[in-house]
Amino acid sequence: MKDLIDFEYVTNSKKQVVHERITAIITFNRLLFFLISAVVSVLLIGGSSCAGGKNPVPPEVTIVDSEMTEKEAFDGLNPGCPEEIRKRQKLITVTYYSFDGRIHQGQLVIDGALEKDIETVFETALQEHFPICSVIPISDMQFRKDGCWDDDLSMEADNTSAFNYRYVTGSGSRLSKHAYGRAIDINPSQNPYIKGDTVLPEGAKYDPDVDGTLTADHPVVLAFLQLGWEWGGNWTSCRDYQHFEKPLNE
Repeated sequence: MKDLIDFEYVTNSKKQVVHERITAIITFNRLLFFLISAVVSVLLIGGSSCAGGKNPVPPEVTIVDSEMTEKEAFDGLNPGCPEEIRKRQKLITVTYYSFDGRIHQGQLVIDGALEKDIETVFETALQEHFPICSVIPISDMQFRKDGCWDDDLSMEADNTSAFNYRYVTGSGSRLSKHAYGRAIDINPSQNPYIKGDTVLPEGAKYDPDVDGTLTADHPVVLAFLQLGWEWGGNWTSCRDYQHFEKPLNE
């Protein structure tokens, strides 16, 4: 009887050892799988270009460039702006690739009637992996000069913006389409305003081969044109490659 008990004990012990070994192998394989997955993810993300361009496996985390409230978006607005124009403006959220190869979230203030147009264009830009530096309302403190919204500071930061109650560049009397929220400037540093010797922002160069640059056959430009917008890159009196506007009589 004792021999039988000893035999059963040894048998059960062997079964337990085998079970523990199988469990250890499964656990090891799981850990190995997760480790390999983590290494592959790091290599893919780390390999993205900070100079812009296409990133086939974008990180899932969206970088927030702007998350203003409506009050903040209109803070510091030129007091000369008519209330009827102010009421037409809408703060919208946009998503885009930036020059770090990652997805960013920003905001635009635009005439509410143009919201669908902007959504369509930014969807095109996202699909094309067209890099946009930042999209932040010009009311942000970094774009203020003497407390006022300053287009030059926004351009120097390569910031994309829309509504700004101001005059046309070089004019002291004619309101810009930006004053009505019916114009947008995209990547000013890659797409400068050029008229004679004047280049804005200063030091910018227009090179169609550089990422973030707009050209006549670029999908983003074509998307705007198909929606009835005008592109400053087609103008003859000057070349405003960053600028798109839609006439009031849409």
